[in-house]
Amino acid sequence: MAAVIGAERRELLLARLDEHGIIRLEESAAALGVSTMTVRRDLEALEHEGVVTRVRGGAVATVKARSFTERQGVDDAAKTVIAQKALDLVPATGSIAVDASSTSQHLLAQLRPATELVIATNSAHNHARARTVRGVRAVLIGGELEPRTESFVGPIACAAAGMLTYDRFFTSASAVDAEHGTTETIIEEAQVKRELVRAARETVLLLDSSKLSRRAMAVAIPWSGISLLVTELDPADARLDPLRDLVELR
Repeated sequence: MAAVIGAERRELLLARLDEHGIIRLEESAAALGVSTMTVRRDLEALEHEGVVTRVRGGAVATVKARSFTERQGVDDAAKTVIAQKALDLVPATGSIAVDASSTSQHLLAQLRPATELVIATNSAHNHARARTVRGVRAVLIGGELEPRTESFVGPIACAAAGMLTYDRFFTSASAVDAEHGTTETIIEEAQVKRELVRAARETVLLLDSSKLSRRAMAVAIPWSGISLLVTELDPADARLDPLRDLVELR
């Protein structure tokens, strides 16, 4: 590939980020026909703009709040695999909670008809999806609408989240790392999730691998509160090694 310059080169780097979930220094330099030092300077500029966060050997997208619509379709294949792996954890009767994530919507989209199952969520999108499943009673946890994530949060949502008990709470996260557990971009989002964890017998974390070893602003759920981590990866994958002693993997 002929070498490119300036803004065009950075656009191409961002395109690689969208495609692969990471910008790898050596690979990107070879693909663009430039030196690794040039790519490193581009990544510094993109980090200054708040678009990426540099990591060893390259950069990843900066963890920031995105609307439900923006999150739909991102890492779609990974979310589908995660939903398939978690499907047998959803009971036909009883009650579960799901968060406002697009990953949880993938799980809801694959649900088989239930016998008498209550599904509670703080997402209007996921509430609408749950209502389409035969044998499900969908409960919307209301409150203040957080426009950045299109989820219901605040004290009313927290109170409503604790008014039921759940066999399992299915949740995703903005990021996870071994030290903090799950973290979120929105403080109020983390608060609602903690209430759902407290009300649930078990919490299942549905997480695509792009969010591993990363950190957002608000600490949400410690590893002690998570029963199972479901990713699209094989449980033996080395990327899961930092979490292997902290949580059961699927």
